[in-house]
Amino acid sequence: MAYLWIAIGSALGGVARFWCSGVVARLVGETFPWGTLTVNVVGSFVIGFFAILTGPDGRLLVGTPVRQFVMIGICGGYTTFSSFSIQTLELMRDGEWLQAGGNAIGSVVLCLVAVWAGAALAAMFNAMRWV
Repeated sequence: MAYLWIAIGSALGGVARFWCSGVVARLVGETFPWGTLTVNVVGSFVIGFFAILTGPDGRLLVGTPVRQFVMIGICGGYTTFSSFSIQTLELMRDGEWLQAGGNAIGSVVLCLVAVWAGAALAAMFNAMRWV
């Protein structure tokens, strides 16, 4: 049953990724993979937030199947490391070394900051006494 829920979550995450990266591409263009970068940063924030909020010390206690559905399924289907990799390789092949480096460094740094921010925000929610 876990595989089914992870598969459903992956499908939902994949559709959300396609939509979000398309919206970003239409808004800012496709000369740089802003859509993929945005998806990866948002996905990093969400997984950091959800992991802490629903962890053993979290405010929202959920079972393992729910955590797997969200973190493995939805977040795994939503984030786009393979897209990031091929887009960075294409930038390198096109001689766009500055953009390739910016995408690689920006993705790593921004995603780490986003996962930290999501975890920190969830820790704040966990510490609230009035909710």
